[in-house]
Amino acid sequence: MKKESFFQFKIEKKLKDKDGKTFLGRAGVFNTPHGEIKTPAFAAVGTKATMKGISPEQLKDLNAQIFLANTYHLFLSPGPEIIKKAGGLHNFSNWHGPIMTDSGGFQAFSLGAAFGENISKIAKDDSGFQQVAKNKTKSCDATCEDKKNKLAKITEEGVAFRNYKTGEKLFFSPEKSMQIQEDLGADIIFAFDECTSPQASYEYQREAMERTHRWALRSLEEHQKLEKKKFNFLNSVKNKVAGLKDKVFSNKPGESVSTDRTIPDTPGLYPQALFGIVQGGRFEDLRKESAEFIGSMDFEGFGIGGSFDKDDMKKAVAVVNRILPENKPRHLLGIGEVIDLFEGVENGVDFFDCVAPTRMARHGTLHTENGKINIENAGFKDDFSPPDKSCRCYTCQNYSRAYLRHLLREKETFGITLASIHNLYFIVNLVHRIRESILEDRFFEFKKSFLKSYYKK
Repeated sequence: MKKESFFQFKIEKKLKDKDGKTFLGRAGVFNTPHGEIKTPAFAAVGTKATMKGISPEQLKDLNAQIFLANTYHLFLSPGPEIIKKAGGLHNFSNWHGPIMTDSGGFQAFSLGAAFGENISKIAKDDSGFQQVAKNKTKSCDATCEDKKNKLAKITEEGVAFRNYKTGEKLFFSPEKSMQIQEDLGADIIFAFDECTSPQASYEYQREAMERTHRWALRSLEEHQKLEKKKFNFLNSVKNKVAGLKDKVFSNKPGESVSTDRTIPDTPGLYPQALFGIVQGGRFEDLRKESAEFIGSMDFEGFGIGGSFDKDDMKKAVAVVNRILPENKPRHLLGIGEVIDLFEGVENGVDFFDCVAPTRMARHGTLHTENGKINIENAGFKDDFSPPDKSCRCYTCQNYSRAYLRHLLREKETFGITLASIHNLYFIVNLVHRIRESILEDRFFEFKKSFLKSYYKK
């Protein structure tokens, strides 16, 4: 079977307003070896091949279609060789739907420029989405990587890490990232890239973008080598099994027959879709250049990565998605705020992922249709209503705000599970509702009413 048959992306409907104007948004279906993904879709983040406090069965029950695991952390423990021996992430985690893995490149940011600096991917200043190079921000360039307290150093060959637990020296290159992700066996994998700080200067953003482009070429070349090897292996297995079958039927009665028909239990039996990543930070000319370069390459889809200005994220995404091929899916990496989901979809995003739903849950913050609440506040002590009256999740159908407050204040793990189920259900199904609104030609009405309720003061 050809690889393309595994990863077809079909656009079911394009986003239009009531006057018939077409937007970048769309509803579609992306096929993978472990099932189809109806897009737009939110990928729950299971950093270490698990949602914290949630079983795969519970994740399935809340309508999740896909989860994303972290290559760097799984490299540290238990190691790709163990996961490969188990038959890949699907067997290892008991999640048999589609899985994504990131490339490990984000750790160049989180363990490098961002380590110990309280820097996020989102700029909170008012500098905006820059259109020309003369508008520059406070520099956080290569000198950031040289500080002694950093755990990652970027070179042309790749990223030198220190294990954040043991201090052991490690190294990721584009080739190494592809090899690790091959062993992990996810359906969708990402090219190795450098995620930059929103504080990085224009000069460093360009340097990092150009390095990401060179790494993309190396990632794609290594991926194609691994896929060719996989294809040849499958052919050899097919021929071996066919030969054994012929031998069985040609044997005379009583003649001994070899029973050695073992096919290695390996994730390498499945093709993988490689997504290239667009970078360029908050600079429009860099984003356009990166989208044109990455979009011209033979990837099955694309990730939009790096740093953004909060107020102009939708413009940055639109600039990129007007350039990327329309017939391939786009993933906005690490973004999951409610308004960003609406504006991302409106501007052509098909996939999202973010740790926020479960991270917020562990700290007592819950999504509701009337906005976020801190369930640990005293006002919920004797509130026996559901966390969100309009929600159909397991938590809201069975437990009260008062009980959830009690569990979380007492640091009971069941409280974290209940809060995480609710937040993931809320976000996963919000994106599903956004999809339905596109199919039913009511996206803009739904966006207006939902955001009015969610962000009301």
